[in-house]
Amino acid sequence: MSPTPVTVVTGFLGSGKTTLILNLIPQLPQSYKLALLKNEFGDLEIDSQLASSSAISGVRELLNGCICCNLVGQLGDALNTLRRDVSPDRIIVETSGSAFPATLAMEINRIGRETGAFVLDGVVVVIDVENWKGYDDTSYTAKMQARYTDLIVYNKWELVDERKFEDCRDRVGDLEVQIADVKSEKGIVDKELLLGLDSALARVDGESLINRDETNHQHAKDHQSEVELLTITLGAKSDHPQAVDIDKLEAFLSSAPKDEVYRIKGLMFVNRTPRLSDNLSSSKPEDSHQICKYVLNWAFSRWTFTPIETEASSPEKTPGARPIARLIMICARYEANKWKKLIEEKGGICPEDRDVMYDLEIKRLI
Repeated sequence: MSPTPVTVVTGFLGSGKTTLILNLIPQLPQSYKLALLKNEFGDLEIDSQLASSSAISGVRELLNGCICCNLVGQLGDALNTLRRDVSPDRIIVETSGSAFPATLAMEINRIGRETGAFVLDGVVVVIDVENWKGYDDTSYTAKMQARYTDLIVYNKWELVDERKFEDCRDRVGDLEVQIADVKSEKGIVDKELLLGLDSALARVDGESLINRDETNHQHAKDHQSEVELLTITLGAKSDHPQAVDIDKLEAFLSSAPKDEVYRIKGLMFVNRTPRLSDNLSSSKPEDSHQICKYVLNWAFSRWTFTPIETEASSPEKTPGARPIARLIMICARYEANKWKKLIEEKGGICPEDRDVMYDLEIKRLI
């Protein structure tokens, strides 16, 4: 059996990595088996539910840590499981927003040399043009993601004027990189550009661009201090299925400034189609009287809700049997405690039924 090619997709928080991957799927032949290894902060499998509802043959998630440092030892097991269970034509590794691609690429190379089962095909970094000027100033990781890659995908460039786009390219150029780049079309890049990159990083061995031990130490220290993480769980004590108060949630999402909150992702039950950030001014959709499950994806003041069809499409009727909302909130440094207090005091995340008893649990993980 020939080695399975592995493509790494990285990029800072909210840059559009998952969207890029989901937009790749319709371009592939129907017989092509694509597997996804997803790394995320927190303990909530969110994007895998989106991916599983698409034409992806197999999905695994590595949670509660960063794949390039404290979870790196689990990478080989996860790759081997996908190869054994799915026999994919390709595995895409989608990293958390804080992952350092050079370290990850070298680990995939090591696994490939030892097992003969994998080969690194390329490293792709997604850059959010609209917000790059903010986080390239404050994030060591964002700069390293742009520097150690094979292809730069400029995303959300159509949301800014030409001057801001050129400023972004100039700032990337200041990192002294000579790397191919491409502009996405609303998150879409041709498969011929994303796959089969003949990675420059794949040809680098232990005497690499950088000293591995020093990089691991520096990255672990830096990414732990760049962001803070809250997990939010809302549970209702009721004999009947409950839904989130979507009006209050939309107001809460609108109030979060993008220099204090980087990402809000989660699963929740609602009883009407939620409005997206681009159409908040439209009239409120009528209640459907049917509670449905949605994935929320918020990044830099914009958000989407994606319906998820499952065998159990609404909360169980047993009191306290299932949370009606579980969220991960990634904040800028020194902001998590402030937002924890705001949510607790202002009630932006609560059940629609005002009379129902509920529990709101907010934990700070890092």
